[in-house]
Amino acid sequence: MIEVKKEGVLLKKTSLGFENEGVLNPAVINSNDRIHIFYRAVSKGNYSSIGYCKLKDPLSIEERFDIPVLFPQFDYESHGVEDPRIVKIDDLYYLTYTAYDGVNALGALATSRDLQHWEKQGIISPQISYEEFSHLASAKGKINEKYLRYNEHEQVKEKQGKKIFVWDKNVIFFPRRINGQLHFLHRVRPDIQIVAVNDLKDLTAEFWQNYFLHLNDSIVLSPQHKHEVSYIGGGCPPIETEHGWLLIYHGVHDTVKGYVYSACAALLDLKNPQKEIARLPYALFKPELDWELKGEVNNVCFPTGAVSIEDTLYIYYGAADEQIACASVSLSALLKELLVNIKRPEKMIAS
Repeated sequence: MIEVKKEGVLLKKTSLGFENEGVLNPAVINSNDRIHIFYRAVSKGNYSSIGYCKLKDPLSIEERFDIPVLFPQFDYESHGVEDPRIVKIDDLYYLTYTAYDGVNALGALATSRDLQHWEKQGIISPQISYEEFSHLASAKGKINEKYLRYNEHEQVKEKQGKKIFVWDKNVIFFPRRINGQLHFLHRVRPDIQIVAVNDLKDLTAEFWQNYFLHLNDSIVLSPQHKHEVSYIGGGCPPIETEHGWLLIYHGVHDTVKGYVYSACAALLDLKNPQKEIARLPYALFKPELDWELKGEVNNVCFPTGAVSIEDTLYIYYGAADEQIACASVSLSALLKELLVNIKRPEKMIAS
């Protein structure tokens, strides 16, 4: 098994009003010799905004803002701006997050050229009812029953005067265009799916209708091992390596004490990232320490950001939905271990 070092807690909640209930699930990017962290900050009533801090090295805080840098401004995010991820494509930073209006949780996007001034682009994931989703996704034949069980929301169509949509979270861009197209991962439980478009304007209602008619064609990863048997979802933005896109994602399994969230690792094909090359058959790391086992939500290691310094990969994660911690691993050793676990040809996902 690969050796992972738990570096400890990096950020804790403070007495400031916007983050007095917890800090978690950070977006992380290395830019201009500094590591920038945009983290989910939770206030009383479970209202989330995005806080910011800057690191001078992977484990040392240089500056931390005392106000949020992104916060709810529109109806679609009125209850929270949650769980950001960040990449830079060409000269533009893409920060995706979950917009929560108290009823629906959907993927949204903000962009910036300087990491300081942000322009919100709105929701980019589909706004589709369970009924329509079920009809489209099942049109070509039977789909995994978990899609229907996880997303039907007890068959309620409206709540608090708002239409209920299928939740679509963990929207994460690849850090460059592939074959000229923008690619991003997203998650409708229980699998991780992928989208490729020439332009974000292509994400129309008609696009999503056709997408769900061919849902199986867009699945990147499905639960396979015990530690991820319930469902999986995106974690850190994909990291380009000579062997493929390194994907650190989260896997969930149900126990008598509730869900357990672990960090997992896989490799995707560089030219066709829908194609899985390899996957660790065990969790990269899982809840083991007090601050991972007990918190706002127990038993959670939720990876959302990573930076590579020489041969060390630093993975930043939400610990028990209350604190932000860091784990480190040798990048070359992780890739070597993944390549030992290459998928057999007969099990490879079709291109």
